[in-house]
Amino acid sequence: YSTDFEVHRNWLAITHNLPLSQWYYEATSEWTLDYPPFFAWFEYALSHVAKYVDPKMLVIENLNYTSRATVLFQRFSVIFTDILFIYAVRECCRCVNGKRSAKDILEKPTFILAVLLLWNFGLLIVDHIHFQYNGFLFGLMLLSAARLCQKRYLEGALLFAVLLHFKHIYIYVAPAYGIYLLRSYCFTANNADGSLKWRSFSLLHVTLLGLIVCLVSALSLGPFIVLGQLHQVISRLFPFKRGLCHAYWAPNFWALYNAMDKALTILGLKCNFLDPTKIPKASMTGGLVQEFQHTVLPSVTPLATLICTLISILPSVFCLWFKPQGPRGFLQCLVLCALSSFMFGWHVHEKAILLAILPLSLLSVQRAKDAGIYLILTTTGHFSLFPLLFTPPELPIKILLMLLFTVYSFSSLKSLFRRERPLLNWLETIYLVQLVPLEIFCEIIFPLTPWKRHFPFVPLLLTSVYCALGVTYAWLKLYVSVLTERISVKQKAE
Repeated sequence: YSTDFEVHRNWLAITHNLPLSQWYYEATSEWTLDYPPFFAWFEYALSHVAKYVDPKMLVIENLNYTSRATVLFQRFSVIFTDILFIYAVRECCRCVNGKRSAKDILEKPTFILAVLLLWNFGLLIVDHIHFQYNGFLFGLMLLSAARLCQKRYLEGALLFAVLLHFKHIYIYVAPAYGIYLLRSYCFTANNADGSLKWRSFSLLHVTLLGLIVCLVSALSLGPFIVLGQLHQVISRLFPFKRGLCHAYWAPNFWALYNAMDKALTILGLKCNFLDPTKIPKASMTGGLVQEFQHTVLPSVTPLATLICTLISILPSVFCLWFKPQGPRGFLQCLVLCALSSFMFGWHVHEKAILLAILPLSLLSVQRAKDAGIYLILTTTGHFSLFPLLFTPPELPIKILLMLLFTVYSFSSLKSLFRRERPLLNWLETIYLVQLVPLEIFCEIIFPLTPWKRHFPFVPLLLTSVYCALGVTYAWLKLYVSVLTERISVKQKAE
């Protein structure tokens, strides 16, 4: 079973048995409560159903307790909460431009979008095989985005504020929400050329947004502020001592950075430039969540990752402010904020790639260029999740599910844009095809070699680094596409 079963079992037990004042201090298990208060209350609510299923799962000391009833309860709780995700997908489909004609309902953009979201391979394996509650959280995000696209700004702001207090990883996309609300809701009119009309600023609208943020924050953090525990809550939410990378490197810039440091270290040892006695063994490839120092390249601090992240999202935020382009511009900025944070964030989990893939689905059915980027990002991002399912019985399952989703994605989007240019060029196609031999080597050939005993991290390293190249390429290509589009709009306006 995934360790996340024990994580959430422990959180059920903590919130059910302990008073509020001890929720963020309890540390019997290594999987301490490290989500915001709204998620803790969510676990508290689930615990009052769980006690009728198997009371033993609510005993804090029952570490790694996995009775059949417990696992079934956790599985069905994920399925039940996915109702919100299904509703959010319905609302997102209503926001898609339906001008593109299609004789067959299977070729309609709304139908394709519904399948891409509801049948998303990454979300399926992370929630329903690996086990987590991402479905209803992404449901909140997609629903809030849909409300903004429908110009129901206060509803969108409220939903996103609530989401932040369920899981703080969504702070990655907060700049897109903040700038779009300020630009489209707080300023009520534009000049003829699309530039901002400063006199249209609405103090009332700003006040309403501020009240929403303050009210939600007070409901979530207020009790802990009264108890004088805000610092403890924040220290749990942002555990910087966990290190730059997760136990399995997320396919981002830091995976390439780590690999480069490792390669330079090997080269330095071969050329006698480095002292082997001063180099820690498996410092970055031991599969542990910990802090480590790079050997050749400068070591990276949390502050450095924050600066890199802020710099990387600034162009998208500026584009949204000066050339908003309506809901489309908001979705582009949202995806770029998510991808930029994934690329340069501190201790990023590989599952965070879904934060960019899911909203990019909305853009993929509206323009061929976005569809091509979506196919690259989705294929590489989903492939990078393969190591989450590492047991032999799971191998055919993940391959089949990935194959079905990938074939449908390519065929449906190719059919949707069949009158336009090819979605991928020959180089992009070659890159994606190479994922097949990479999987064969990592899953079939490497385990049969003697290298597995001495270098067990090699398959993870190869998967992470190769996928990092694809994710980086998709990020850069999307950025270039957005900037080019804005320049084109400006030239037409002139």
